[in-house]
Amino acid sequence: MSPADGPQKIKSLADLQAIKTRTQAETALREDGYHVRLTVHMGTCGIASGSRAVLAAALEELNESGRTDVRVTTSGCIGACEHEPEMTVEVLDEEPVLYGDLDAETTRQVFQEHVLGGKLVPKLVVSLGEGVRP
Repeated sequence: MSPADGPQKIKSLADLQAIKTRTQAETALREDGYHVRLTVHMGTCGIASGSRAVLAAALEELNESGRTDVRVTTSGCIGACEHEPEMTVEVLDEEPVLYGDLDAETTRQVFQEHVLGGKLVPKLVVSLGEGVRP
């Protein structure tokens, strides 16, 4: 639900926290000047599955692209360990996308097709939408 949908009824502290978290996530990309955020999930399971290679490939692609509006970050486990290594792609004004079962090559593919080209890579998508925020 967005502010355009009308007022939200807050019934608990958890509702208020959810609104705060969603609002911060929605405005974070605008406020810091970035339009895309790539989050490589590097919990223990991710590291054991190869997330370091995913992070390295994302950073190499970013450097080669010359883009200055893309931020690469890391986080811990997102809870979908069966799809590690994973990376969330958040593009300004779009739903976040969780990609999984990645390696250096498929990370480069996601960067080229999704980040630079604006098209999803369906065979690598684990989840779409609000539930994939790191």
